[in-house]
Amino acid sequence: MNFTRWSARLPGTQRRAAARTEQTASPDRRGESSVPAARAERPTDESPSVPAVDDLRVREVLDRVPSLVALVHGPDHRIAYVNDAYTTAFGVRPLGERAREALPELDALGLFPLLDQVQRSGKPRTVKSRKAPDGRSYTFTCTPVAQGDGKGGSDGRGVLVFATDVTDHAEAAERLRASERRQRETAVTLQRSLLPQELEEPDDLRIAATYHPGGTEAAVGGDWYDVITLGGGRTALVIGDVMGRGVRAAAVMGQLRTAVRAYARLDLPPHEVLQLLDGLAAEIDANQIATCAYAIHDPNEGKLVYSSAGHLPILVRDENGTVLRADEPTGPPLGTGGWMHASGSIPLAPGSTAVLYTDGLVERRDADLDEGIAALERALAGATGTPQVVCDRLVRSAGVTPDHDDDVAVLVLQHPARTGADGELFRNAALELLGGVEAAPRARAFASGVLTSWRFPADLHDLGVLATSELVANSLQHGTPPMRLRLRRTDRRLIIEVTDGDDHLPRRRRAEPGDESGRGIAIVATIASNWGCRRTPGGGKAVWCEFALPRTQTT
Repeated sequence: MNFTRWSARLPGTQRRAAARTEQTASPDRRGESSVPAARAERPTDESPSVPAVDDLRVREVLDRVPSLVALVHGPDHRIAYVNDAYTTAFGVRPLGERAREALPELDALGLFPLLDQVQRSGKPRTVKSRKAPDGRSYTFTCTPVAQGDGKGGSDGRGVLVFATDVTDHAEAAERLRASERRQRETAVTLQRSLLPQELEEPDDLRIAATYHPGGTEAAVGGDWYDVITLGGGRTALVIGDVMGRGVRAAAVMGQLRTAVRAYARLDLPPHEVLQLLDGLAAEIDANQIATCAYAIHDPNEGKLVYSSAGHLPILVRDENGTVLRADEPTGPPLGTGGWMHASGSIPLAPGSTAVLYTDGLVERRDADLDEGIAALERALAGATGTPQVVCDRLVRSAGVTPDHDDDVAVLVLQHPARTGADGELFRNAALELLGGVEAAPRARAFASGVLTSWRFPADLHDLGVLATSELVANSLQHGTPPMRLRLRRTDRRLIIEVTDGDDHLPRRRRAEPGDESGRGIAIVATIASNWGCRRTPGGGKAVWCEFALPRTQTT
């Protein structure tokens, strides 16, 4: 093959070498193609004779390089040259034939449109890591070449195809991607297994939640949520986000979620729960930071009492569509230490909907975080329907897709406004306990009348009156004013609660046969389905018990 008609026009190189060649080349070298000469120091008498780049024949160089080289020319890309490495990889190729027929491997790789583009534009192009029919992967660089005299138009243009074997790199990259996929699948599986498989269903709330893992490789994080029924009609709601990605973040999330459930059973105020979590997070991993919002709903109070450790504000939509944002108080994230968290409250009247969420729902790289929260407020203002419908609508409005770049967790709760027959199943009655020892018989009479009006069966009526008597007696003996008795029925249970001004919590203990007291809480724990006690804000305590209603009472 004669290379006299072609000179390589490589990326970023001018044809200065060609001009120098015409001026200085000896007669026996004219007609030989060349590449630009390298600058070299002037040889000394002692230096061995080293040929300059201009003295090297292009074909001799290309024949010896391990990379695959092919030269095609003309508008139909006829084969002008293939080097030995190309022949070894794909076999002998006939010169002068059209490349589309004679180089099927390039057609299989989809390179002919690229050859046309390079020939038209005169600019080099590269495609990375294409797998060829021989099973190897190559990176192809297509460089325009032209006749040595610079004339000839499109017929005088060709394309030099230079292919570098990158099979080892491609296989290593694929192994890395496979490893990352397995790690992400493991993290997603761990994450989902640590989240609630089924949400607890409080009597007074309707709840739905969703979790969407990040779509990028190994992007799964430590987002979590939980719903915890505390007894006595109260419900704890939790949402959190462990910073970081992968299995480690999911494992830390699992530890925090387990700890939250344990602390919640103590029925502590929200800020005290976060205070305990803060210390635990530092012990788990001092370098791992997590945000968390913990809220408690009491149907008798008509509000959410909450505390936040660096988490995004809870949003509440009232029955008129007005959205409130619970901005304060907010402390630093868990694990930072040295901060006293505080509790706040936000109204949650019947007919209201509240949303707890992680930053993946509202945070975007090209927008301010407040803009994302404001957009969520607008979406919530127009969102109606069941909690699941609201949850799905908020996720769609935020543009969350399967390839979303961050985890998203959303918890939606509604305090429904019950009327008619449904409202008859949710009733409240309360009595202030005044008058010293006379308070006990008055409380029994009050409980008997209320339970009769609620049409409870005789056995449940008698158990309710007995439990009321024991709780009131315990409060009169060990508590201080003000004292209050509260009865509540839902569609599933009867709840009896007594509050007083003393913060000493009673405990169940074993009474000896000769003891004249100490049996009240034991009796309540025996006859009731569940019982418990907690300290109340501002001092004092509440002691409660509940009875599961027969199925006939819930229909």
